[in-house]
Amino acid sequence: MPELPEVETIRRDLVPLLVGRGVTRVAIHPGGERLAVTHSPREMEAELAGRRVEEIARHGKYLLLRLDDGRTWVVHLRMTGSLMHTTDEAPAHRFERARIDLDDGTSLRFNDLRKFGTWHLVEEERDAMPLAGPDALSEAFSPRWLRERLKGRIAPVKTLLLDQRVAAGVGNIYADEALWIAKVHPATAAGRLGAARVNRLHAAVLETLHDSLGDRGSSFSDYRDGLGGEGLHHVRVHVFRRDGQPCARCGTTIVKTKVGGRGTHFCPRCQRI
Repeated sequence: MPELPEVETIRRDLVPLLVGRGVTRVAIHPGGERLAVTHSPREMEAELAGRRVEEIARHGKYLLLRLDDGRTWVVHLRMTGSLMHTTDEAPAHRFERARIDLDDGTSLRFNDLRKFGTWHLVEEERDAMPLAGPDALSEAFSPRWLRERLKGRIAPVKTLLLDQRVAAGVGNIYADEALWIAKVHPATAAGRLGAARVNRLHAAVLETLHDSLGDRGSSFSDYRDGLGGEGLHHVRVHVFRRDGQPCARCGTTIVKTKVGGRGTHFCPRCQRI
């Protein structure tokens, strides 16, 4: 699933290409009908056509396309979705689920192998993401906020890092990476981390997100940026999908286990429970 760095990379790619542009036509293709959440597919097409994109923002893993009528088109890529800008004449991608034509003769294509992506068209953005906590790169996601969310909890710290109410935008890749950087075992009961270790974990979350942003995200499988290119950070990860390989810090073999039902990678020496 595209996480914060991937979605932010797409946002940055699309801002100069979409802001100020008018939508001339929208087509949700057969098989892609589940994209439309707040409206029927035909209503969604009609409501978006004729609108102009005024701003593109992001919260966690959600893209927020703010329109000229005051509403927001909220896009979630889910597991395998991508939103790519291309020429009007470009052939449809194998997994293209929708097409958005723009007034400059270009188009956006929503491609999605698994068909889990969603579109909301709402007056209030929070209606499309009611459970989202502070964005992990915002000032609201502070060391104090994280300490308060973990205090007294017996759940594994990784499970809480993946909770979008705690840190919107952090997913499996960057939870594993942050825990390695902070030298915290992913199965540690969150409430057992003292203030100093939580502060270190908070700094590690920011470090791994910013590092990935610098590499335009991680393309382990389906992720493509707003121009159709791959991210580069997957070649620089410390533990994610590196099981069986030596830890870059101590040389111990990276192992894979499950925490909270999620595949989890860590160094058994650097990250002792």
